Amino acid sequence: MLGIDLGNSIRTAAIRDQDPLAADTTCFNLRQYNEHADIPALTAALRGMVPTLDAVAGYSVEACVAAMRDLGMVLGSIKRHGPEPVPLAPEVVPVLHELGRRTDMVPRDTVHHYTTWNPVGGRQRMYTGDIQEAYLQESVRMVFPHLREALELAGLLSDTDVAEPKFADLTDELTGHVEPMVASIDMVVANVSPEFFARDLRSYFEEITVDGRVLLGPAAAQVPLWLIDQAVWASDHSGPEYQEFLRDSVPYSLPRWRELYDCWTGVPSVVTRLVAAYGDDPDGAERRMPGLRPAAEALARLLRVVLVFRGRHLGIARKAYDADLRLYPVGSGGASVDLLRQITDLTRASAQLTRPRGGSAERAERRPA
Repeated sequence: MLGIDLGNSIRTAAIRDQDPLAADTTCFNLRQYNEHADIPALTAALRGMVPTLDAVAGYSVEACVAAMRDLGMVLGSIKRHGPEPVPLAPEVVPVLHELGRRTDMVPRDTVHHYTTWNPVGGRQRMYTGDIQEAYLQESVRMVFPHLREALELAGLLSDTDVAEPKFADLTDELTGHVEPMVASIDMVVANVSPEFFARDLRSYFEEITVDGRVLLGPAAAQVPLWLIDQAVWASDHSGPEYQEFLRDSVPYSLPRWRELYDCWTGVPSVVTRLVAAYGDDPDGAERRMPGLRPAAEALARLLRVVLVFRGRHLGIARKAYDADLRLYPVGSGGASVDLLRQITDLTRASAQLTRPRGGSAERAERRPA
């Protein structure tokens, strides 16, 4: 079980192709059931989809992921209209646990199921069928391959001395994989109105209770930019609220990413190691270690891109969770607008730490253009 790589492109494509519950038609019909808040139809759909444990035993890992995806769409639909879904079909509980065990994930669907592992085209699973929902799904789908590469690069960066020449190159490569997040948020701004998200879509991502455990629904918070934060600055430059949010988000991530979180927790962040390398004599440090300034400049570029994304994300959240518009006080991942602002401020403060102080750095800043 351990070591399952559910994030690679070959396995992702295989999962999208799977329909182990023969649920293509049912999932398409969800749009109509949801439009009419047809709880009896949704309940019948859920009960008709639940496989036996013997059937699950014969599934591949890919089929287990696809089964969780499709069950999750119906569970979220029922909860959106009021009832806790599990009591309406209690036979789903052991199946959810077994699917979670087989895939080494929580026993419900996550943002990965809703976006990355969701078929595209005519088989795409959607709650509403609105084109804005499709844009939102695509905005997340387009960044996951880049984030997967970015996280592995962050792992290399964490193991590389900040003064080594390759440190700056690795950081710039990492930045290249973070930049699509800015394009992603721009897609959302251009194509998804705050009103649609707040009034029509947000309610499908509510938490449900499975066997006494409250489980969050698919959420943008499960997109692991926070894990890059952990490696680059947040392991030792964060605040208690952000650390609590991270701990709450970790269980919903892929097995490999949970492993990386453990590796990067309680150890000096990349920013801390850079500051330590500069010490009290920045000029002397740069003379002794010529790779230091390129490293600092590369880290500044990376954090600048992250700040652009965070600023735009904060702007969207403020609109979607405006008191006059929102139906919920916090995001489906548990983050409030105030926490998003705190994270942006913490990122900005960490970016400031990448600027060497004193000596040649200060003279360069004062030098006229």
